[in-house]
Amino acid sequence: MAESFNFELVSPERLLLSEKVTEVVIPATEGEMTVMAHHAPTMTTVKPGVVTVKTADGKTERYAVFGGFADVLPTGCTLLAESAVHVDELDPTVLENRIDAVRAELEGANDEKRTRLEQFIAELTKLGEIVIPA
Repeated sequence: MAESFNFELVSPERLLLSEKVTEVVIPATEGEMTVMAHHAPTMTTVKPGVVTVKTADGKTERYAVFGGFADVLPTGCTLLAESAVHVDELDPTVLENRIDAVRAELEGANDEKRTRLEQFIAELTKLGEIVIPA
């Protein structure tokens, strides 16, 4: 049986999760990363995506996050999300409104900013495809 560690998922609005887990998959900007007990210390930025959490009692929970950063230590992991919600509570309209707001920012954006905004739209769109049933 996998060893457990402390995991906290925090958004500005609230603490979404704080418990012992055996595994957390994080959508890091450099690619998905799996965190387990005794992980090497790491700090990474998080892109919009799904955080998958395997709790110590064997349940799997999924949360949609919209950016942030994760601090990983051998004894635990804290993910500070810009915004987060359990996938069962994700409102498709809210996600569509976020995408529309970013598209509006594209007008008049310089090339560098345009590239970042287009990447963000792609990440939000992929998140929608993952968590919202067709």
